[in-house]
Amino acid sequence: MPGLLTGSGDSSALVPFSPEANTPAVYPLHHGLKPPIAPRLSISWSSGNSIRVSVFRSPETTKTTDGEAEVGGKVVELKVSGEDVVSEVNDAARWRRIVYGSVSPFAHLQNKKNAMAALSELRHSAPSEVEWSKYVLEYSKEINSLLGNRKSSPSPLIEDPKTVLKNDEEPSCLKAAWELLEIFYANKQSHSWIPEQLVDWLTDYDSLFTGQVPAVHSRLVEFQTKLINIQTVENEAAYWQAISSALSIGWLDISVKLLRLHGSYQLNQLGSRETENGLVEAVAVLISKMPRMRVDLPDGKLGECYYNKSDFMKAWEKWRAQITKLDCSAYWLQCSHNQTKENLKNLLQIMLGNTTTLTNATCHWLELYIAHFLYIRPFTSGLESMHVLAQKCMQLKPTSSPHKLMNLIVGILGENTEVVLAECSKSFGPWMIAHATELLTAGSIQAEILLKEQRDNLGGVSIEESHRLVYAQVLSSHALTWQIAPIYLISCMKHGVGLLEILLYKQPVYHSQILLKNIEICRLYDLDSASANAMKIAGVHDWKHGRKGSGIFWLQQAGDELRLNRIAQTLFDFVGKSISDESFEQWEGLIELMGSESRTAGGLEFLHKYRDFKKSLQQVEGGGVTDAARKTCESLILIMKNPSTPQRFWLPLMYDSLKLLTWREGPLLNVSQTNLLLNKLQELSVAKLRPDFIKVELPAHALNSVMLALATNLGRAILEE
Repeated sequence: MPGLLTGSGDSSALVPFSPEANTPAVYPLHHGLKPPIAPRLSISWSSGNSIRVSVFRSPETTKTTDGEAEVGGKVVELKVSGEDVVSEVNDAARWRRIVYGSVSPFAHLQNKKNAMAALSELRHSAPSEVEWSKYVLEYSKEINSLLGNRKSSPSPLIEDPKTVLKNDEEPSCLKAAWELLEIFYANKQSHSWIPEQLVDWLTDYDSLFTGQVPAVHSRLVEFQTKLINIQTVENEAAYWQAISSALSIGWLDISVKLLRLHGSYQLNQLGSRETENGLVEAVAVLISKMPRMRVDLPDGKLGECYYNKSDFMKAWEKWRAQITKLDCSAYWLQCSHNQTKENLKNLLQIMLGNTTTLTNATCHWLELYIAHFLYIRPFTSGLESMHVLAQKCMQLKPTSSPHKLMNLIVGILGENTEVVLAECSKSFGPWMIAHATELLTAGSIQAEILLKEQRDNLGGVSIEESHRLVYAQVLSSHALTWQIAPIYLISCMKHGVGLLEILLYKQPVYHSQILLKNIEICRLYDLDSASANAMKIAGVHDWKHGRKGSGIFWLQQAGDELRLNRIAQTLFDFVGKSISDESFEQWEGLIELMGSESRTAGGLEFLHKYRDFKKSLQQVEGGGVTDAARKTCESLILIMKNPSTPQRFWLPLMYDSLKLLTWREGPLLNVSQTNLLLNKLQELSVAKLRPDFIKVELPAHALNSVMLALATNLGRAILEE
């Protein structure tokens, strides 16, 4: 089998093989079974990157309270791709809530887009970008709320002063990535405060980098575990390192809290360490008064907000002057604790924006990037300058294995839409890319052109539509999510409607709930032909499987006259062959359900008359009862005169009455009655020329026999008259 050559020793290998042992990936298996579990597993491949694991219980060890064996097990699907979002959202029910919850915001946004397009076409003007940005931001906020809110544990009545970090709910990379896209693409009104938004973003999600790259969060967690056993914190290097790291990325509240754990604050030290305590307090006050160019601050966060740039610059220069003044103060000579003096000066250097100090205090380039915004370049604006700064920070603080969120940030700052799409697709799956394209196209003209341009190599569809089709296919493959796939298919102008019809045809419509859902979807999107076909399929299925009434109902709803006529003929044949009251009652409900609208059967009225005619015809089959025969002939004439009698049954009625037409004792029909029947035969000969004429299964000689009998009867009737 041919393959690509690799750099390994075996040139025929399709996949390069490295003899070095790699750490195996561990995937948790949540099966929900109670122990003991027998070590019996069945593993098979499922769709995509999933494997299906069947866990079997042992009948010997699983006994119920009644002493009976409880057998069975659980089948679990497990994603084996470590980059997939499902590895974060292990709860399938929670992930389905996200999938279902995102449908409504997406549909509302599409409706607003269509309404704005129609209105702009009517006014012959372009839609308002400001109004559309507002809709996109609302959409982004709704999706963001679905991805979870970080809920901190309830605050204790008496707060532990040695608690540095609160135990919050573990954040998710999916939510972090969505918030990044919202900051840079959706929230256009806050572009002036992007640096401060990144500071808040890192505050919420710095813990996500723990394990793959070193992070300030992990450094603080490690210090907090040691803090319980430390008596004099100011003598510990980890204490000062924790303060400088927290301060470097803007965690001012944590920095001030740690500073006030300093030993000079203890009551038994106040008399001998006033200068040292004053310096610590001065640094803590300067940190808490740091100017921030932003609208507001979350509760519990320190700093002073300035909305106007000129006011911020004045406060910034004044604050830096106070830091410089403290740095040159003579009080440092009076401080006898060298470690405190040196580390406090180090904190001042961080606030003065010393690059070397900031590089040493941070753990990875993204933290250094945030530190530059806070202390060196607070007025940085524009993605180009932000990208240049990011490149510089990556050179100063490189990472051997960058996190997927870092790759996403680099793609955003570099205005590289292809990289952003690739990272979203690779790391977070089709759900993310299908919904995030709305943010990308709203926030970047370049991204809008790239995503909405129709491409021949994609079958004439755009990249945006292609990703939606992929996501719709994922939804269609699961029994619990196929119902929401039409929302995404209908937004694809090129192939969406055709694929939606295929999806609806594939659904098992013999289940009543699925059929009703199918019909409702067809009604919403004006797919009348697909709805009619689904009802035809359901009607034929129900009829063949004994649900006769349901079958007739669905065929009537579909307007399938051809099959309804066939059913009516079946009912007619049955009534003609079985004339007992008990047998007729079994079919009377179906006959009534067919109604009088059927062109073939003529409805319940005709079939009742036909049943009575067959009864009377059976009574005269023995012959010799002329009065009964005359009454039967009168019934025949009444049926033939009745407009509800279907035309296709005229010949069968006369063929069944051959014995009456050739009655031995004499003609039972007079001349006018015989002419009536002959006229009916003539009408039939003309009706055969029409394309909608339905042939009757009768012997080939039936027509000739009836004509001969009527001619004989007519001659005899003329002689008698």
